[in-house]
Amino acid sequence: MLKQNLQLKLSQKLSPQQIQLMKLIQLPTQAFEQRLKEEMVENPALETGKEDQYEADEFGNDDYDDYDDYDNERIEADDINIDEYLSDDEIPNYKLQTNNYSDDDEERTMPYAAPVSFHQSLSDQLNTFILSDNERDIAEFLVGSIDDTGYIRRSVADIVDDMAFTQGIYTDDQTVENILHIIHQLEPAGVGARDLQECLLLQLKHKTPTESIDLAIDILENQFDAFTKKHYDKLLQKYDISQDQLRKAIDEIEKLNPKPGGAYDSNSKVVEHVVPDFSIRIVDGELELSLNGRNAPELHVSKDYQEMLQSYKESKDRSNQQKDAVQFIKQKLDSAKWFIDAIKQRQETLFVTMNAIMHYQEEYFLDGDETKLKPMILKDIADMVGLDISTVSRVANSKYVETPYGTKLIKEFFSEAMKNDQGEDVSTIEIKKILQNVIDEEDKRKPLPDDKLAEILKEKGYPIARRTIAKYREQLDIPVARMRKRI
Repeated sequence: MLKQNLQLKLSQKLSPQQIQLMKLIQLPTQAFEQRLKEEMVENPALETGKEDQYEADEFGNDDYDDYDDYDNERIEADDINIDEYLSDDEIPNYKLQTNNYSDDDEERTMPYAAPVSFHQSLSDQLNTFILSDNERDIAEFLVGSIDDTGYIRRSVADIVDDMAFTQGIYTDDQTVENILHIIHQLEPAGVGARDLQECLLLQLKHKTPTESIDLAIDILENQFDAFTKKHYDKLLQKYDISQDQLRKAIDEIEKLNPKPGGAYDSNSKVVEHVVPDFSIRIVDGELELSLNGRNAPELHVSKDYQEMLQSYKESKDRSNQQKDAVQFIKQKLDSAKWFIDAIKQRQETLFVTMNAIMHYQEEYFLDGDETKLKPMILKDIADMVGLDISTVSRVANSKYVETPYGTKLIKEFFSEAMKNDQGEDVSTIEIKKILQNVIDEEDKRKPLPDDKLAEILKEKGYPIARRTIAKYREQLDIPVARMRKRI
């Protein structure tokens, strides 16, 4: 049986130009500079620097309008859905890096070293051991089985089978175990371990023996479960030792690296410097906002291209080839003028949005006290500046601002509101800061459980449920009370 029904669907569509503008607004300074370079290469009608005789706006004059007959076909925007273009599913490279530079930075050419990879370093170290060809093949296979954190997370039996099927290397479990002992002698200490317990023990056994290290090894070998659960009373009773002796042994364990491969990788990474898109300074007690100068390049439409159009207008003989040429010129001039206008609109959008955020959080920017950050959501700023929430989001998510208190990601200033005991709205950032302070000041021998933390914050004027305390604690990457305990 067939049914007929009428559905009304409301969807927002953007023109290709609007989509490109949204993408420009989202770009931080470094990515914007790269986009500008690409546009300069693609469009010869766009030039940088100050213009001598022509202003960019002049190219929209009557002479140019005479050639509308030769306009290129325009893209229809009717079937373009905003969600398809503004999706966050694919994160561009510029959002994963923070290597944007300020206009007043001095450019320097610095030498750099090509770092040896983690696995290459391990392979190189094998050359210091005398091994048969078969043993070297097994050792190389084991090195290749080590993950980026430094562990071999496969059983010896699986490794033996894998070598036979994929490499044609036939061996047995005991031979692989023997070669593993060689792998365990490589640097960094702890590499090639099968689990955390073995990793920590390998590192301790690399150290010069002392009473504390011997006790730490015994604890890891025989009382690992009690150690991980921080059952210190049980350990004191088991070994019949003083708290000071146990503390020294625990300190030796806590100095170890649970991810030896990760430590190697972090040393070889290039440090990326965050240079802000905005700068806020305090001048005579007033806040002063500036936009990074690299976001405001001097651009103009090519004088030569405008003269080409003028020459064509004055020409009496107009061949089809000339008509094709003028169509190309008009397309490039259209694109250049739009790009110049889009950059101006981008500058204005960035500035007014950050200016609104600065004034909304004026109390914080004047003294840097995070507890003075007001509750602020995207809609608050969008309403102030008359922009769409998605536009404000694109400014906040990818831009940095330099303040007297450090360089901050703008989205960090946004937070939800909660009520204090006076019925006033307070920022969740403020509450998290106070929670952090309470935990920092607690007695680590008797760390505070979540219900006690909730009581303390209630006494301070913030009536918050225990489950909310737990949520904020996890967001601050703070472990539960038992794991914060120290002997």
